[in-house]
Amino acid sequence: MTGSAKKLLVYLATVFILLFIIAGSFYLIMGGKDFGISKNRVEVIYVQGVMLTGSIPTGFGVATSEEITKSLKDASDDEGVKAIVMRINSPGGSPAAAEEIVSAMKKIKKPIVISMGDVAASAAYYISVPADRIIANPDTITGSIGVIWEFQNRSKFYEKDGTSFYIAKSGEMKDMGGDWRGLTDEEKRYVDQTIEEAYGRFVKEVADDRNLSLSKVKDLADGRVYTGAKAKDLRLVDDFGSLDDAIDVAATLGGIVGKPEVTYANKPSLSRLLFGGEKTDISKFTNYYDESPYGRLLSILQ
Repeated sequence: MTGSAKKLLVYLATVFILLFIIAGSFYLIMGGKDFGISKNRVEVIYVQGVMLTGSIPTGFGVATSEEITKSLKDASDDEGVKAIVMRINSPGGSPAAAEEIVSAMKKIKKPIVISMGDVAASAAYYISVPADRIIANPDTITGSIGVIWEFQNRSKFYEKDGTSFYIAKSGEMKDMGGDWRGLTDEEKRYVDQTIEEAYGRFVKEVADDRNLSLSKVKDLADGRVYTGAKAKDLRLVDDFGSLDDAIDVAATLGGIVGKPEVTYANKPSLSRLLFGGEKTDISKFTNYYDESPYGRLLSILQ
């Protein structure tokens, strides 16, 4: 072999190795997603953290309805996906986020199986009930069917501190929930009505989707949580199992014969942490959620 031929061979080998390294790095950065085309796939969609509307990458402890509904729609439109598993590990979240996710789920004709992790309570249980099957662990924390809206009255603290307020408002209830005063009787009646309205929708969704009577659900829906074992006894979940078990159930429901190929729509990865979603200051969400009087409404299903 001539010297020039050897140099060419070394050059080609170097290029091949570099391309292999780049492809491998890209694979890892993208979360290990399989880019091969398969007609018998189960798509796993993660719901991790507090559910809110907004645009925040997975991995920050928040699950946004925009990301989840997009993942659901993409899986629905993908002919290679025969069934969907939603892997839930969430304490709940806002009513609007839960309603958007439920609405997207009900538009999908493919089987959807819920896989509950450590916790799938309140609004996280709300988004579970439209699924074709709910799989939990015996010690999963779920249930918490109920509604809460918290108000603080720190007026005595402000008086002691010497702080006074002048509130300019366009209507009598515009400052309802401000911690500089308590609620009036009229505001308390309004809050109770709002809670009952949201609670009624929650209970009806559970009753309709779990094939239970309204009276039965109301007996269970006093806000308490249940273990997965107790929830199965109460018909709030269907079976016990892990994520792998849920994938197998989804594959069967989707008509997949043999071991299914599994892809992950929004699995937390380096790329999602670095590049995923719109650039957002997470502290803005945290502060609003924790401090704003109306921000407490975000948690009425939590």
